[in-house]
Amino acid sequence: MSPLPDAVRRRTAAVTSLLPRGRLLPDEVWHRRHRAIVRVAGLQALALVLFGAFSGHDPLVCLAGGLLVAAPLVVSLPAGYSRKVRSAGASASLFLASAVLVQFWGGQIEAHFHFFVMVGLVALYQDWVPFGIGLGVVVLHHGVLGTLEPGVVFSHHAAMAHPWRWMVVHAAFVLAASATHLASWRLNEQQGLRDPLTGLANRTLLREFLARTLSRREDVAVVFVDLDDFKNVNDSRGHAAGDQLLLAVAERLRACVRTGDLVARLGGDEFAVVVHGGGVPARRVGERFLAGLAQPVDVEGQQLHVHASLGTADTSTTCARVSELDGADELLRNADLAMYWAKASGKNRLVTYAEGMSKEAQDKAALRDDLAHALELGQFEVHYQATVDFRDSGPVPRAKGYEALLRWRHPERGTVSPLEFVPLAEASGDIRAIGAWVLRTATAQAAAWTAERGTPVGIAVNLSAVQLGDDEVLTVVREALRDSGLRPHQLTLEVTESVLVGDLDAVSGRLARLRATGVQVAIDDFGTGYSSLSYLRRLPVDTVKIDRSFVGDLAHGGSATTLVATIIELARSLGLDVVAEGVETEQQAQVLRDLSCTYAQGYLYARPQAAQDVVAPAPADAVPSDAVPSDAVPSDAVPSDAVPAGAVPAGVVPAMVAEPSTRVPR
Repeated sequence: MSPLPDAVRRRTAAVTSLLPRGRLLPDEVWHRRHRAIVRVAGLQALALVLFGAFSGHDPLVCLAGGLLVAAPLVVSLPAGYSRKVRSAGASASLFLASAVLVQFWGGQIEAHFHFFVMVGLVALYQDWVPFGIGLGVVVLHHGVLGTLEPGVVFSHHAAMAHPWRWMVVHAAFVLAASATHLASWRLNEQQGLRDPLTGLANRTLLREFLARTLSRREDVAVVFVDLDDFKNVNDSRGHAAGDQLLLAVAERLRACVRTGDLVARLGGDEFAVVVHGGGVPARRVGERFLAGLAQPVDVEGQQLHVHASLGTADTSTTCARVSELDGADELLRNADLAMYWAKASGKNRLVTYAEGMSKEAQDKAALRDDLAHALELGQFEVHYQATVDFRDSGPVPRAKGYEALLRWRHPERGTVSPLEFVPLAEASGDIRAIGAWVLRTATAQAAAWTAERGTPVGIAVNLSAVQLGDDEVLTVVREALRDSGLRPHQLTLEVTESVLVGDLDAVSGRLARLRATGVQVAIDDFGTGYSSLSYLRRLPVDTVKIDRSFVGDLAHGGSATTLVATIIELARSLGLDVVAEGVETEQQAQVLRDLSCTYAQGYLYARPQAAQDVVAPAPADAVPSDAVPSDAVPSDAVPSDAVPAGAVPAGVVPAMVAEPSTRVPR
């Protein structure tokens, strides 16, 4: 678009935005009112024919007057026309009826009152177009026709002598009546268009503002804002503190936008900004806001750090629509989808909507629906991965226990990764039932293995942050131990560092009560989340598990080896055991042994497998694999590609071909 027309369009939009306007009516309401107005216009056309005939006018003149009034209704009926065109046609018919009535009544002053009745009727459209039509009819009728036939339009000599002067008087009254009607609607509706806490626009005003902007074919974008972990503030500090935080966020959003943009609060901790100019200015607004949130917010004398996930979408992402409200809803939905991608990508970031996000959202919705019934349909399985003891003096490390790993065998999708479905289960709350089932299944299996082997078999089960969020987890753990008969010290409950960032005192207290039952507690993926070495002094834990990302770099030495050595030394000083995850090569294992790591877990020793495929460890005096005759183990017992180079013999800690190890995510 060239600069000059664009500047004219913007100035025109700025002027029209100052005019008082009523609500942008929903489609159903608008169509209902429009149908009623069209019926009134049609009846008026018929009534004017009859009125003219009874007034002694020529029948052809009466018929012509009726046709003149009815003619504009032709464009008010087709559903394919826009609201403005259809309302303009109906309004033209109404105001032409006023002009014809004045003509048939010989300029009688009472006939002019009909114009003001029509002003009140077209006010139902709550738009300026009908009032503009009325004003135009007054100018043409009172000015032009008043000059040609003043005695027919006006009933007094002053008007007959100066028709244009009196046209201005009548037009001013029509304009004042129009403005009064719309201002009255607007003032009455303002109370329902603002958020009571922040004073920002609410969802209704946002949709109407966006729809009007789209109707002017302007480039516009929406920035959708959702505060990260806002519920933690309400839960830990109370709703009053949460309200103060929302007010501070609203002020920072206001400071990031330009004049003419709109900031709205959609409810809870969700905000939206309508930005003129398209995607580039919208990204600038989002980036300024994220930068503004880098500064802590003072709430009740305490400094709170708040983060947000942002999504943007502009008009290029929407389809052509007949209704501007549909386009507004689509644009908001696209920005919302982009925001959820920002959440899924790690939060505290800005994501721009891209093609395919909508389909991804539909897939997730379908997966969420299937997930709700997966447990009752028996689609979940528990696989087990061995943890070996480096302190074993035998030729190969022996299994000290197993970790329970959740698998979902979807009837159509196949194996669904826990990284994909567990966040959905946490969001819906289904993780409580699923986690309880995993706990019952794993403890029962460990008890069965203990009975079969005549020696205690340990089992580790992951707890989701949602499960650890209330005291129900204590009951679930006690019932699982009671029903299975497993000794408490054989059960290890693993939690990730992410559960520590909400309310450390509450989490510590709940873990302490769990540990008081006799179970062990482990911190999983240590070093990747919100790790602080001071946490280990405050938390009632027995084990730390070094994340696989550090173990994978051990072969290269350097900072990874230094970090792992530091964690092991710290754990030893606190009397904690250490498990290294993701051990896949003998070189990694040797470095861990040299660093005096206690336990290890990984493909070098065993892959996750179903309970029926887990083979009991060989007796302590088992002959090393290189001493077993070649005919002692069937050649098809273990696939040749199932055990990585340097792995222990299959008879000690079995390995099998399976999908990558994925714990029950938190």
